[in-house]
Amino acid sequence: MHMSDALLSPAVGSIFWAGSLGIITYCARKLKDHLNGSLVPLMGVIGAFIFAAQMINFTIPGTGSSGHLGGGMILAILLGHYAALITMASVLTVQCLFFADGGLLALGCNIWNLGVYPCFIVYPLIYRPLVRSGSSPKRIATASVLSALIGLQLGSFSVVLETLLSGRSELPFNTFILLMQPVHLAIGLVEGFVTAGVINFVKAARPEILESVLSARPLSADISIRKLLIILLVAAILTGGALSWFSSSNPDGLEWSIEKVFGKPELPEQENMIASALKAVQEKLMFLPDYDFPSNKIDNSSASDKDSSFVDPGTSVSGLVGSFMVLGIIFIFGFGIKVFKKSRG
Repeated sequence: MHMSDALLSPAVGSIFWAGSLGIITYCARKLKDHLNGSLVPLMGVIGAFIFAAQMINFTIPGTGSSGHLGGGMILAILLGHYAALITMASVLTVQCLFFADGGLLALGCNIWNLGVYPCFIVYPLIYRPLVRSGSSPKRIATASVLSALIGLQLGSFSVVLETLLSGRSELPFNTFILLMQPVHLAIGLVEGFVTAGVINFVKAARPEILESVLSARPLSADISIRKLLIILLVAAILTGGALSWFSSSNPDGLEWSIEKVFGKPELPEQENMIASALKAVQEKLMFLPDYDFPSNKIDNSSASDKDSSFVDPGTSVSGLVGSFMVLGIIFIFGFGIKVFKKSRG
């Protein structure tokens, strides 16, 4: 559900950039008083895992479309909404700037749709009231599935609304929404079960993490999460480095919906100075566009080799490099917060 710049007007893109930056700043201020020795590493490895997991598109049977994990609920449940939004923004920024996944003008919208809704609406209003301290795996699974469904419905509706506000007449509101909502309902169901599996695994391994988030108290320094961090990091490496080979080639739910309405999975680029300037910046920064080596985008013969080969080195490198970039950015963020606190102290 990563939006491209072609879907947005500069005005709408700028408004959501401002809104997302405002919430990110608010979250950073909240976190500076609650950072402890375990939160930043946990943000980093879970962010790396979400980056890798988002590379895997799974087929939606009977539609010809696919979907991928959003990850907003996993982040919110394990980190709390402030840290979760910072982590999601880091993931989406790395994807946008270095892998051309989502437009730079659309980055604010993507952070809002994939981060703000699950972290600040669904988590506190849906998930937390359904899950109490010491809840059973079944209750956690029910809350996770319901939350993922609602979160993706809010996000997909927001995409339709943003295109409407941008004046994209190629995507009539009624038709577009009748395609977007059902396909993201199916994607949300899969995401819900994945979320439930991850949360119940963490609960079995380190229930104190979930308890600390639910109670809004920092995790005690006496509790070691080193083993869990290693497991999550290995999961990120395996997911980005190998499981990403099995990603579906079908268009994702957004591209599929656009194609059903417009006849093509992408709208034509809008001619305006802001969009052109931002596209130029993105083109200079991206080094593994669409999670592959740039040479493979030019050399058509490599496409047939890729189809016949089990191993996809471009995807593997993208998954590993991107995961560690997210990890690094979050550690830099944590270091910056500590320096800021010392300078103000």
